[in-house]
Amino acid sequence: MLTLASRVTGMARDLLMASIFGASAMTDAFNVAFRLPNMFRRLFGEGAFSQAFVPVLGATLGEQGPEATKQLIDRVATALSLVLAVTCLAGVIAAPALVWLLASGLQQNPRSFDAAVVMARWMFPYIGFMSLVALGAGILNTWKRFAVPAFTPVLLNLAMIAAIGLGAPWFSGMGIEPIYALALGVMVGGVLQLGLQAVSLRRLGLLPRIRWNPAAVRQAWADAGTRRIATLMGPALLGVGVAHLSAIINLQIASYLTPGSVSWMSYAERLMEFPTAMLGVALGVVLTPQLVAANAAKDAQRYSDMLDWGLRLVVLLALPCTMALMVFAQPLVATLYARGAFAANDVQQTTLALMGYGAGLIGLIAIKVLAPGFYATQDIRTPVRIAIMVLVFTQLMNIVLVPLFAHAGLTLAISLGALVNASALLWGLIRRGRYTPSPGWTVFVLRVVAATALLSVLLMWSASQVQWVGPSVREVPRMLSLGLIMLVSAALYFGALWGTGLKLREFARR
Repeated sequence: MLTLASRVTGMARDLLMASIFGASAMTDAFNVAFRLPNMFRRLFGEGAFSQAFVPVLGATLGEQGPEATKQLIDRVATALSLVLAVTCLAGVIAAPALVWLLASGLQQNPRSFDAAVVMARWMFPYIGFMSLVALGAGILNTWKRFAVPAFTPVLLNLAMIAAIGLGAPWFSGMGIEPIYALALGVMVGGVLQLGLQAVSLRRLGLLPRIRWNPAAVRQAWADAGTRRIATLMGPALLGVGVAHLSAIINLQIASYLTPGSVSWMSYAERLMEFPTAMLGVALGVVLTPQLVAANAAKDAQRYSDMLDWGLRLVVLLALPCTMALMVFAQPLVATLYARGAFAANDVQQTTLALMGYGAGLIGLIAIKVLAPGFYATQDIRTPVRIAIMVLVFTQLMNIVLVPLFAHAGLTLAISLGALVNASALLWGLIRRGRYTPSPGWTVFVLRVVAATALLSVLLMWSASQVQWVGPSVREVPRMLSLGLIMLVSAALYFGALWGTGLKLREFARR
């Protein structure tokens, strides 16, 4: 429910942003600037750092006890915070070069490029806040306290909503570019998230003690656990770096396309992230500590069973979402975004981008379940090798697809790469004997495919029966129509599954 709250408030934030700012060169500037701290956050936060930190933390807790684990937390936090301080300072200084490396096409509109540099400088300290939040989330998840890490993104969304609703008009009245208020909202959101994590950790007696005196820093870097995390982060950084290199290339290409292309992709990405976060991220957060515990106990059967459960949930819930994004994209985009500054052309272009993402949604979600199958055993090299292969594949697809479909070709290439990535991860787990599919997969998949086919027919018919875009469209009837179609679709899908004999209670019970 808390993950749902995060997604709902995130959607409200994006709807308000689309209504007030639309899709333009200035929204492109914000999306580029916001991408910078997010990329570094995934290096030092929930990306490479978490992939290395959580398994080591879980193993230390199981093998050495709480006291040694608290010492590890203190020393890792000291080392991490020092690295973050240097990174944030360097990022603020080097913002113009970083924006150019990320989206040099923005220079076609100097005002847009300059705005991206200003907002990147404002938001760079956000990396530090969110990386420490990721540290806290890893600790809380290891202690099976999932609520606070799931809720903290809500605070960022609320801060940005307040920045759009209150800050933007205030900035405009002062003669300041209104979109700068979004950068301020990001910073406030980062502070609030870190504060909430700190309160929760203090209650558990696990609040990291960060000390920057020379002796403490030497102890932190000399600690065996810190060195082990740093060693594991090496290949993880390469893996995350490969993923970001692909994103940078895509962003560079988009920055040279029609102004608004970066924003169209970003709005579509937000819609795609709704099921990705609700299913993939939530499953990954829950599965990783369980897989670490099963690996520590050398319980191979439990390890395989947990992966099997996660993959069945992915197929059960992601396949209908995939088809919905493919055949029902325009009604979703129009109902959620088409108001204010978001014009009919923006709806059409965002729809095309969303359909591209939808083609690979099941792969994007499956990766969140399959990758922890490697991370839990501290095998980070295999996902990295796969990521490098996928990078090459994705860029080859860009060469073919971008001339045909412009920005939608970029999202389609990402989707195809995700499908290849997920397939390679699955094959790797099976070949290593870490995952053995349990009996009944064929019948299960046939049931899900049949129910999804019925759902797709309903959605295609519904999309053609309602006018979703145009000056005569009324807001409330359109929203009610979408809500009713979603309810009927869910009832049809799960009703069809029930009719085929699928027992949904088994998933909840596990």
